[in-house]
Amino acid sequence: MLTIVSDLLLTDSFLIKGNVENKYTRLSQVLDESRRYFLKVRDATLIDLKTCERIQTPLLHVNLDEILVAHEFLDEAGDRHLKQVHTDEDLHRVRVFYTGNLNVELAGYLRPGAYEADDHTSRRFVVMRKPQVRGFNDRGDKDLKLLNGMGYCILNKLRLSYIYDFN
Repeated sequence: MLTIVSDLLLTDSFLIKGNVENKYTRLSQVLDESRRYFLKVRDATLIDLKTCERIQTPLLHVNLDEILVAHEFLDEAGDRHLKQVHTDEDLHRVRVFYTGNLNVELAGYLRPGAYEADDHTSRRFVVMRKPQVRGFNDRGDKDLKLLNGMGYCILNKLRLSYIYDFN
């Protein structure tokens, strides 16, 4: 049976593919505005980052604090939120680092100060444009390789360890 997934979540231990339940708008907005501790993901596949072993489940509850990076596989044509993401004005080139069980670096473009607590556009999650993932071994796994082909990604700014802002 083929299941179409629309959402990708990276944690310290797993890459999770599935469909976020009750998604009423773009994933970045759902993550940023959620008032719950757990996000429900339907038709979830968890890929272990160390062994590439797969676990499939019809429903998974993911703690929002565990999410490092997220991405949404949807048609981007005519999307006003994504058009805003794809404007070149006032974006800073940055490198961000998550450290802990999974040490990973992402290089890309963010709005100036988007990672700060006083940013008025986002609270917890922020969109990075043209991300390049470094320090991550995809082990040749087709699903883990998806992390290198994203046009944008959603970062959990509360989990960021270090930020190098080139501006």
